[in-house]
Amino acid sequence: MRSFASAEVAAVTYDVEHTTRYEYSHAVSVSHHAARLRPRALPRQACLAHELHVDPAPAAISTRDDYFGNAMTIFVMGVAHSSLTVRARSRVAIAPAAVPDAAATPPWEAGRDHDLLPIEAIECLFESASIQTSVELAEYARPSFAAGRPLLEAVLDLTGRIHGDFTFDPQATTVATPLSEVVRLRRGVCQDFARLEIACLRSLGLAARYVSGYLETVPPPGAPRLAGADASHAWIAVYCPGSGWIDVDPTNNLLPSTTHVTLAWGRDYSDVSPIRGVILGGGSHALHVSVDVIRVQP
Repeated sequence: MRSFASAEVAAVTYDVEHTTRYEYSHAVSVSHHAARLRPRALPRQACLAHELHVDPAPAAISTRDDYFGNAMTIFVMGVAHSSLTVRARSRVAIAPAAVPDAAATPPWEAGRDHDLLPIEAIECLFESASIQTSVELAEYARPSFAAGRPLLEAVLDLTGRIHGDFTFDPQATTVATPLSEVVRLRRGVCQDFARLEIACLRSLGLAARYVSGYLETVPPPGAPRLAGADASHAWIAVYCPGSGWIDVDPTNNLLPSTTHVTLAWGRDYSDVSPIRGVILGGGSHALHVSVDVIRVQP
């Protein structure tokens, strides 16, 4: 476990609580689930404490890292149940991100030289379950990528254009909305904007991955902070030769630092879904999700 004891590093600590509750119209007789709810251990992020509570209690539970290095908890429900609650509590310390000077990054075409890419980046060059490349998306991205332009400078320009051209609208899409529909509507949520920017970058031959996590939200001046008002968040990371992976948040048009808690990453949402499962029975179900990200005062 990494600590941030150096006075030179202004780390920020958060308590995160993520509660997911399923209510079924008919009893579920047996189910298997995989949860990715433990924040990643990174050079600038330390998960200081983590606990996962499942109600009803599972018949079996185990932990391991998945293919992408995300911490995963697998549990089996062996008794009939009409509801399921999964609550994760974590304490996370995050140091500021060290981001290279955008103008000093190599020309964006260097990112298309696959000889310069590690295997983890090569895996993020291609289409995945919910992210399709296209000539249309390449053409949308192209104005940001003039010949020889520094890679991060070009990515930030594309990020700003997506932020300006697309409207944040929680009612416009669902987790199942195709990317083509997001493009048509010009509306969506953080997951949609992350998929869109990844698709644009991959359409140009650049490696980009999907990052899930949490975002600290601050209420307007004078307004109380509402419990459960936060939500899961999504952003992207682009691979830059010489610098490695650089996180970019198209929803907020910024480079993530101490306000973003990294949970998991993969090729797209299907690789990092907080909870996935297979159930026998259950009928229809209602899903309730609550997230709190609370800054711990020094």
